[in-house]
Amino acid sequence: MTQNIGGIERIVRVLAGLILVGLTLSSQIGVWGWLGLVPIATGLIGWCPPYSLLGINTCKTKK
Repeated sequence: MTQNIGGIERIVRVLAGLILVGLTLSSQIGVWGWLGLVPIATGLIGWCPPYSLLGINTCKTKK
């Protein structure tokens, strides 16, 4: 698993996931908010499976 998510995108994913989970915990949205765990995980790991399948890479690579 090589990283395929860039720095800013990783931060945005984690923040969006935390907002979704927070809204779920405060009963603002339903159980679908637990899907926020997915962007948190991919943001922390730096690897997104669909990006790999589609050949997308937003991470700056060293040549």
